[in-house]
Amino acid sequence: MRVRGRTRRRGAALEEAILEAAWAEVMERGYEGLTMENVARRAGTSRPVLHRRWTSRTALATAALAQQFARANIVIPDMGSLREELCVLLRCMSDRAGSRDLQLFFDMQKDLVAERSSFADIRARIVDGSQFHAVLGRAIERGEIDPARLTPRIASLPLDLARHEMLMTFQPLSDDTIREIVDDIFLPLVCRDKPSSQM
Repeated sequence: MRVRGRTRRRGAALEEAILEAAWAEVMERGYEGLTMENVARRAGTSRPVLHRRWTSRTALATAALAQQFARANIVIPDMGSLREELCVLLRCMSDRAGSRDLQLFFDMQKDLVAERSSFADIRARIVDGSQFHAVLGRAIERGEIDPARLTPRIASLPLDLARHEMLMTFQPLSDDTIREIVDDIFLPLVCRDKPSSQM
């Protein structure tokens, strides 16, 4: 008599199951309680399988967070206004980043230092900047932005300020904070000068 065993998962299916298990462990035990052994057990695989894909629990936690962010993908429609689109983007960004996600960044600090990594490295792995670049691209096409003013540092400013605010306060962005970032800081730096009236 042939005994049916569990179907062996491979490739993308296995990776998805592992990342699901890793995220569940983080939610239940926190980053400090995250271990490769527990993730492997929950996912129905082995620790060597995990290590072939992710060399550390930091890498595994980052990949699991990236999966969650990808599922909550932000899409900003063309609203005809840089200000309106940017305000919506920052609000969506704030709503997506829960307090547990922010706590995870802090809990990973020690391991990041040991691995000579940083929050910037994590951001590069988990953040898809396509919507922000689309917002800026439409604003340039509409003539709202002076491309000569849009240096890489200035371009990243609204998102960097939003992340800093959330990491420092562990709170979602207030409407006033979004307005200050957009109206008082970013737009004056990038918008074209209005022609002065002739007397």
